[in-house]
Amino acid sequence: MKTTSITPTDIKKKWVLIDAAHQPVGRIAVEVSRLLRGKHKPSFVPHLDCGDNVVIINASQVVLTGRKLDQKMYYRHSNFIGGIKATSAKDMLATHPERVLEHAVRGMLPHNKLGRKVFNNVKIYAGSEHPHEAQKPTAAPVRTVKEGK
Repeated sequence: MKTTSITPTDIKKKWVLIDAAHQPVGRIAVEVSRLLRGKHKPSFVPHLDCGDNVVIINASQVVLTGRKLDQKMYYRHSNFIGGIKATSAKDMLATHPERVLEHAVRGMLPHNKLGRKVFNNVKIYAGSEHPHEAQKPTAAPVRTVKEGK
């Protein structure tokens, strides 16, 4: 038997469409990060970008469970003394709803060069319109707890 190693020319990427309406942010982020990494494919290798391209629509209609809408804070810093700024999840959803999903997905990807490269394969839109119809994305449902792995 021979062990074959996957090369970048062997990788076949697909386009996947996920509707985020009325779905919890964490459930969507888990599924998107799994698709971006390529862990759903039998040809997965951890050192290559072998995942699919993902288009997320209706990001403004995501659900934050519990009291996260009021209590969860997003922080950023200007690199000046005392330059920390905080935004609540309610304000973030009102002004930039796609950033809530961006933050969740980015946190579930590797924190290295590959993770930054893989994150470029996700496109997030607040509404139901997206400019990727030419790629013919296939709809992928978000798995629920009852469906299991």
